[in-house]
Amino acid sequence: MLDVLAEWRPDVDAAIEEILPRSIEPEYLAEMFGAPTYEYHPEAIQRALSDPIWGLLDRGGKRWRAILFLVMVDALGEEPAEYVQYAAIPEILHNGTIIVDDVEDKATMRRGETALHRAYGTDIALNAGNAMYFIPLKIIDRNEADLDPEQRIAAYEMLTHELNRTHLGQGMDIYWHNQRAITVDEDHYYEMCACKTGCLARIVARLAAIVTDQPEAVETTLARYAEDVSIAFQIGDDILDVEHTLDRTGEFGKESGNDIREGKKTLMTIHTA
Repeated sequence: MLDVLAEWRPDVDAAIEEILPRSIEPEYLAEMFGAPTYEYHPEAIQRALSDPIWGLLDRGGKRWRAILFLVMVDALGEEPAEYVQYAAIPEILHNGTIIVDDVEDKATMRRGETALHRAYGTDIALNAGNAMYFIPLKIIDRNEADLDPEQRIAAYEMLTHELNRTHLGQGMDIYWHNQRAITVDEDHYYEMCACKTGCLARIVARLAAIVTDQPEAVETTLARYAEDVSIAFQIGDDILDVEHTLDRTGEFGKESGNDIREGKKTLMTIHTA
């Protein structure tokens, strides 16, 4: 799997750079967002959007959501190389949620370096993170010839539905860690994971099914599989947060022990209580 990640990552990054270039020019802004009413300020957009976003993307990250999308496309009998532009959608979304999540969690590190809100300021970080929820929609707009109207509508509706549920999960997580007592059970935790982490994985699976024009039953089955994998991933991430000591922070890419300090209600704390 590591070989697959390494093989496809350059193509995924190229697809991201096509929709969000490292260097912002007036021509890009007009083509991407429409002609300005008066005049865009490319330098401001460069410093407030492109620089912090690529500042995070260039730190690493496995791009496994994008790669999983391509693997699913391949499994559905299509040529992955023809769908790389869509693989950028879940990857951009995921990194946007990371930026906002770090602000909400008051994190100090991300991927071995200073968290974006500490490096660029909370205002720039939140604006960049929020923009990453919407910029991927332009990928669907810019590839009209590849999708019929029904597929495009299905993609828009799917993304709206799943992103809404992502915020339900994040809301549960925030509320719980602001409460001293543990009042939730295992099913609540699984539902939080299914929404907060699972919806991004569901986007991967459902998008693969939609753009390759699969029956609804296939889309549903793939989405449930991706959701289950993401819940397992979240449990593993919670365990790593406890197991990694501060002297191994660099390996983990962020501070260890954050969940305990923040009072997060993980599967481990629920069972401990």
